[in-house]
Amino acid sequence: MAAKPGSTPTTYSPTVTRKTRPPIFKDNDLDWVRPDGRGFHQCRPAFFRTGAVNSASGSAYAEFGNTKVIVSVFGPRESKKAMMYSDIGRLNCNVSFTTFSTPVRGQGSDHKEYSSMLHKALEGAIMLETFPKTTVDVFALVLESGGSDLPVVISCASLALADAGIRMYDLVAAVSVSCLGKNLVIDPILEEESYQDGSLILTCMPSRYEVTQLTFTGEWSTPDINEAMQLCLDACGKLGKVMRSCLKEAASGSQD
Repeated sequence: MAAKPGSTPTTYSPTVTRKTRPPIFKDNDLDWVRPDGRGFHQCRPAFFRTGAVNSASGSAYAEFGNTKVIVSVFGPRESKKAMMYSDIGRLNCNVSFTTFSTPVRGQGSDHKEYSSMLHKALEGAIMLETFPKTTVDVFALVLESGGSDLPVVISCASLALADAGIRMYDLVAAVSVSCLGKNLVIDPILEEESYQDGSLILTCMPSRYEVTQLTFTGEWSTPDINEAMQLCLDACGKLGKVMRSCLKEAASGSQD
């Protein structure tokens, strides 16, 4: 079921426990602000809607600024591939981009790396033993790439699994941070990612405060990694509340 009409995006920015560093970009020679006017530790408003694909067992749509994602879940169903007997279920994940999702047309395609990372982020949260000898398929499609695509895909996929009635220990929320010069910016947009010196993506089960995946690229100092992880954990906790609120709205709407 879709969320109630008129639902608006909800913010989930982390609580900043110290003063934000001066807005200095790169080589400390240029004052700058984020292209969309947000503070360095301010996330884009998040909008979720479940029941976006009627033919799927469960589905969800997510919109974070210009990043738009739709995820469909099918199953549990008997695997088409010949498999040995297994006491636990199997999770398949596929992430693809539309041909019009990126500024350069025609770049849309399957993204094997994203598919693998989506699988790793979700696998630890799903009770695979509840559907032995069967498979759950998760298909994520990035309709518009506006930055922080993978974290949005992961959060949306988690919501779609819940909508499909797949048993999980907790929802999975994901947030990323980019290192730009001496500054850490959360939930970066596409333009910021193109200039980043490093990136960190954290996925976790907010209610259990358990990290399911941590990925970072570039050079990071230990203090910056610690700060980025704390920012992500705080934001994931708040994003998890937004996601649960979406499920509650959908459930109440279905009862009306």
